[in-house]
Amino acid sequence: MNVAVMKTKAEQGLSEAFEAALPKLPGSDAVREARVAAIGRFTASGLPHRRVEEWKYTDLRVAIKETLPVSLDDTAKVTTGDLIVALGPLAHIDAHRITFVNGRCRADLSDLGGAEGLEVKPLGGALTAAPAKVGAGLAAVTGPANDAVSALNTAFMSDGAIVRIATNAKVAKPLLIVFVRAGTEAHFVTVRNIISAGEGSEATILEAHIVLPGSSKDAQTNALSEVTVGKGATLTHIKVASDEGKAVHLANWNVAMAADCSYRGFQYTAGTGLARSQIFATYQGENTKLDLSGAYLARGGEHIDTTLVVDHAVPHCESRE
Repeated sequence: MNVAVMKTKAEQGLSEAFEAALPKLPGSDAVREARVAAIGRFTASGLPHRRVEEWKYTDLRVAIKETLPVSLDDTAKVTTGDLIVALGPLAHIDAHRITFVNGRCRADLSDLGGAEGLEVKPLGGALTAAPAKVGAGLAAVTGPANDAVSALNTAFMSDGAIVRIATNAKVAKPLLIVFVRAGTEAHFVTVRNIISAGEGSEATILEAHIVLPGSSKDAQTNALSEVTVGKGATLTHIKVASDEGKAVHLANWNVAMAADCSYRGFQYTAGTGLARSQIFATYQGENTKLDLSGAYLARGGEHIDTTLVVDHAVPHCESRE
């Protein structure tokens, strides 16, 4: 006998929000089909809850009571001065920078001049120009097949950074990918990064999720980074998620590592009402090194959960967590 599971208000709201937002989300017909398939996967599973083993300490059916309006524009007034204030100490790092405000790229707040060996472009444009058969990372549910958070990311993603590090390139300055939350209205933002480090390359990427002072304390963010590390490459990937109030931050890193490469990941989380970060790392070649670390600061009723799944799919690899 099949027992129907009642949908929560938030689950119903996400399905309804998708129908309303779909015509305004970027993407070709192929991307639209991928979005529809993704929301179908989410509808079938719903938000993860305590009866799902991997989520028993972070019950999203209980934690997320309602769906916030989907952010579909970048009309929030953010100046370079505002950005510097929001970045805090990160503003003093000499780095190439691409900036997104409420899930949309802002060229006027970005600085990619002189980035030799580094190609960076917004995901939104690539989605619009996507061919009939889209790439796996561009518009697909990535990571575990049953991960509802990844499915929601594919359904709602508005923008993000596509980063390609050239073969054997030694990128002198870090790349800072900035996601700014701004405005007095509560909203739901979904972003995706696709990062590819070519064979023999070396680079550092900083991913910052920050809030402009005076912004609404209510927010929901879904961020996914699809990372491919080529043979013999060395990639350092740092993430800072700093917010305030009752914000919800759901994030996935899906990392695929080729032979003889090195990947170092660090995450810092603070000031978020609820944060769930998942790292799925897979060894695809031998003699590879992985180093995952992080720190978090929580107070009051703040809930911060980091889950690591490392797949030693091939022998002779090293992982430190």
